Amino acid sequence: MELIQWRKSRRSDSQGDACVEVAPLPSGVGVRDSKNPDGGHLILSPDAFRELLVKAVDRWT
Repeated sequence: MELIQWRKSRRSDSQGDACVEVAPLPSGVGVRDSKNPDGGHLILSPDAFRELLVKAVDRWT
């Protein structure tokens, strides 16, 4: 079993309230809440993850 290398977003809240982590997975991109790492994660296709990023950037710019 491979070790999943989760990485916290640079845009995560410094208070720890809004922390998102991502990880490359064989089946796509994993996304999880860093405050609840055992609570499961979403697996998005690379295209879906790219679309999520586009929508997030549009929302915050």
